[in-house]
Amino acid sequence: MQPWIEASWPAPPGVSAITTTRAGAGVSQPPFAAFNMGLRSGDEVAAVLENRRQLQQRLALPSAPHWLRQVHGVQVAQITAAASGDGDAPEADAAVTCLRAQVLAILTADCLPVVLAACDGSEIAAAHAGWRGLAAGVLERTLAAMQTPPQHLRAWLGPAASARHYEIGTEVRDAFIGQDAAAAACFTATVPGHWKADLYALARQRLIASGMSADAIYGGEHCTIEEADTFYSYRRDGHTGRMVTLVWMS
Repeated sequence: MQPWIEASWPAPPGVSAITTTRAGAGVSQPPFAAFNMGLRSGDEVAAVLENRRQLQQRLALPSAPHWLRQVHGVQVAQITAAASGDGDAPEADAAVTCLRAQVLAILTADCLPVVLAACDGSEIAAAHAGWRGLAAGVLERTLAAMQTPPQHLRAWLGPAASARHYEIGTEVRDAFIGQDAAAAACFTATVPGHWKADLYALARQRLIASGMSADAIYGGEHCTIEEADTFYSYRRDGHTGRMVTLVWMS
């Protein structure tokens, strides 16, 4: 298996985006086997650092990734200089940059990684959009932090839990439809008090409502819960590793 998948979108000039898989490289042992990127997942720190080193080498990245301390919030980090190390990772759930050769990184294991790029390849962003972040407005905050107007952006929705398997309770559904009644279309009732939630559809709704064209939003074909050989899933496995979604401008 390839250690990463490439973004399924017409990439803007000079822009590259990938999401790692759990196999094909790496040294992590079960239950993190093998290409775990999450330092705070419970894995051996040395193993994760080696996995990150292998990733940077295999992809020939132009610089070390800008890692974030993700907290399911809406803070957006403005990247204006090279990464200085994992210990200095800012607390944020999104990052934006106009600098070339700077690699943005988002860790996930069911939450939705969203990559944004100016159609002319002059600016990029990446966001961690689980249900809490989506409901709180992380995508809107990310778009607002970018210099490029939404109508001139392209988006890729990376691997996440799909509507086929992602079941939630009343509080999650209420958090969305309380803000926008149209969000009800993104939930399918199962048993009383429970629904299947479509993170991909919720993200599309919010990006379009913020000014992006529906034709400029790509991805959404994977399911981290279902594709057990390819992706980590917190919902499926509990104690598990993390994939990373990277985007950079060459």
